[in-house]
Amino acid sequence: MILTVLIAGLAFSTPREIAVSRLLPAAPALAAAMWPVLPTILLGAFCLLTMIVLSFFYTDLGTQYTSAAIVAVTLAAAYASHVRLQREETLFQVRLVADAAQKVLLRPLPHRIEDIEIESLYLAAQEQARIGGDFYEAIGTPHGVRLLIGDVRGKGLPAVGAASAVISCFREAAYDEPDLQGIIHRLETTITRHSAAFPVQDQPEHFATALLAEIPHGGGHIRLLNCGHPPPLIAHRGIVRVLEPAIPSPPLNLAALIGDRYWVDTVAFAPGDQLLLYTDGVSETRDHTGRFFPLSDWMRRQGLAQPREQLDRLHRDLLQHSGGRLDDDIAALALRRSTARARGAADVEG
Repeated sequence: MILTVLIAGLAFSTPREIAVSRLLPAAPALAAAMWPVLPTILLGAFCLLTMIVLSFFYTDLGTQYTSAAIVAVTLAAAYASHVRLQREETLFQVRLVADAAQKVLLRPLPHRIEDIEIESLYLAAQEQARIGGDFYEAIGTPHGVRLLIGDVRGKGLPAVGAASAVISCFREAAYDEPDLQGIIHRLETTITRHSAAFPVQDQPEHFATALLAEIPHGGGHIRLLNCGHPPPLIAHRGIVRVLEPAIPSPPLNLAALIGDRYWVDTVAFAPGDQLLLYTDGVSETRDHTGRFFPLSDWMRRQGLAQPREQLDRLHRDLLQHSGGRLDDDIAALALRRSTARARGAADVEG
């Protein structure tokens, strides 16, 4: 509307040789990018009326040609506005479905399970996708707190489907199986069956790295089973260690190719200790020079930050390191074993 008034004002105030009025068809064309159909048509009608009024003052403006152009552009703009609104509605519905799928696949984790504080972070590389192949879960079971984090190879719906299958299996197996090896065998069977639904030549491409963790009730240690996943970091009294597996275990769906030997490592996990589980999207985030994000050095600088504060800082620093653009999905879990004083305060508040 402002553009139309501006063009009309210039048409009245400038020499008619300049023919500013010929710009009037541009107004409805621009309006189609922002306005609904009816306001776009009304703006075109206003432009046409403006052109007719100008013709009373200047008879040699080529009114009929400009008017025809206004009508044609307005009709095209109205159709373009209609198509845009349809696509926006479709995109809105897709986002609703993606949000619902994400809540099922990556449901919100409890902030505390027994004496373990837990916070999560998930960032999709493609903002419109909302979900991807990275996954995590944390469950309080009769065997202790059990956690899973992993990354399905590839992207898109096949990766999401494989991640969903693995998480659904873990939610059942975490309660039933007495040890981590039993859980991983169940997960291996699940992803193998899921992969069998795809063409034979594509089956080796469907595998996932995974890390299982178990924190027994009242115990001062944590058990880890790492199936080709990036090693977690643990901070104990300011000292950060990378928890590399003593013996590598095969990623999910590759046991038939490289063997099904699974090794569980046991690591001390005392009150006040912090644990960071993450996918390779975190450690492999690059800056403009190709340098990886220095995750171990970063964690040493975090001190005694709360899990939520730690992940918020990680989110901010990853975006800063990458220049605001992520090339891979990112998932992370931050855990801290509460001290006796913190547990007592929480019980009083409860």
